[in-house]
Amino acid sequence: MFWLILFILLIALSLGGFIYLVTRVHRFSFIKKLAEKHKALSWIVSVIPLIALFAISTLAINVWSAIVIFLHLVFFWLAFDIIASHFRRTYKSEQKLNIEGALAILFTFVYLLSGWKFAHTVYRTDYAIQSSKELGQDHLKIVGFADSHLGITLNGEQFAAEMQKIQAEEPDIVLLAGDFVDDDSCRADMETACKALGELKTKYGVYYVDGNHDKGYFESSRDFTYDEVIAKLEENNVVVLRDESILVDDKFYVVGRKDKSDESRMPVADLTKDIDDSKYTIIMDHQPNDYKNESETCADLVFSGHTHGGHIWPAGFIGLMTGANDAVYGAEEGNGTAFIVTSGISGWAIPFKTGTKSEYVVMDIHNKQQDQ
Repeated sequence: MFWLILFILLIALSLGGFIYLVTRVHRFSFIKKLAEKHKALSWIVSVIPLIALFAISTLAINVWSAIVIFLHLVFFWLAFDIIASHFRRTYKSEQKLNIEGALAILFTFVYLLSGWKFAHTVYRTDYAIQSSKELGQDHLKIVGFADSHLGITLNGEQFAAEMQKIQAEEPDIVLLAGDFVDDDSCRADMETACKALGELKTKYGVYYVDGNHDKGYFESSRDFTYDEVIAKLEENNVVVLRDESILVDDKFYVVGRKDKSDESRMPVADLTKDIDDSKYTIIMDHQPNDYKNESETCADLVFSGHTHGGHIWPAGFIGLMTGANDAVYGAEEGNGTAFIVTSGISGWAIPFKTGTKSEYVVMDIHNKQQDQ
């Protein structure tokens, strides 16, 4: 229902925005001059660049990106219109040039260009976490990421290049918290990415849980199945956890939950009831949407993705207000459990990030007693 409402809202905003932009483009001096003799033609000329923008964006990227570009242009043009209107009333000046229109177009271009950079550049984010539990070593270095959505900003080779950066971190363990692939990912990228994961050299291995896109909402649109993804991951020595827990080297637990979208998912209390709570416990849960229940278990760290850190501002706030997510990005603590949500190493459908950046996270777990 949430996505249906959002879709209808986007369509309504796009239609209203289109009408608004046509009237704004019509204010450019050369079109106003054309309107003096050819009024109908002047409106046609006002419509053409907007249709061209939408069509080119759709063909070059996809329709979702075209809508995002279009709505940003509407928002910024409206903002500059309001500022210009206030300025003219204050200084009692008349509009001679459509300066606000030119500024809106320029600002939209620069803003989304920076969003393109933040989506395509993968940054490193650090978290230091202290625990009173024994780790079996001085500290535990975890590298985690999620939401590669192969084919959006990262193809197989680009994903492999990011894995080389992760390898340079010399992690003890690597966590992949879902949405490894997407509906329009291709087999070649999937297999290349699985191979790259298999080539990571760690002390304790690479662990994966599925996300809402891994099974595919429209699986027939891609040239591999979800079962083939799992088989290829396991073939490359990635540990797949689907409502399972594993005691790693008798030192700490990794618990992997099925995605929230899976109706067969176990309650986290049942999943963790037999765990020795004296040992450090990590839960991987793609969607950050069960904090209360997870904080009431023996979990010391819950690692999630899914939100993309908000992806396109202000989408993250909408997720919080509707209860779709318990958190959007970053670290927080509840009842002794550390919760970390990553913005993802890529993004879904839209190759811009205006509310966040692409990243992998380095989580360094230290024992409190040893640090004192």
